[in-house]
Amino acid sequence: MPSNVALVPAAASAEALQHFARKLGFETDCWDVHDALSRGVADFVLLDVRSPMLYAAGHVPGAINLPHGKITARRMAEWPVGTLFVTYCAGPHCNGADKGALRLAELGLPVKLMIGGVTGWQDEGFALVTGAAAGDPPVYQAAE
Repeated sequence: MPSNVALVPAAASAEALQHFARKLGFETDCWDVHDALSRGVADFVLLDVRSPMLYAAGHVPGAINLPHGKITARRMAEWPVGTLFVTYCAGPHCNGADKGALRLAELGLPVKLMIGGVTGWQDEGFALVTGAAAGDPPVYQAAE
């Protein structure tokens, strides 16, 4: 009797190649984001799509707080056409990053999701920053 792992046969190599290549077009991970930010080659905009309160409590350095419900064409017009956006939220138990990525895709913008979110970032041993200190990107609040 095979294990539960082998019970369902693996996909053919050609199918696996297509699947994993496509998956990387949709996702990035905490390590790659950290590496890019550390080397100063962030060719993307990192969006923390959680609430301003959660952002202030701890966020990835360099991330801009833009809750997924506040992603609008007008707000996104602040960046040049073709800008790549990377969304994240609390972690694998949260679908806010998916909601933000969906909204960006609906607006026709290039987007990837940072898998793991805040918990993945911390699991890698990377530090979060708190508050909205001088020099931090703006925290987008609800319009008055």
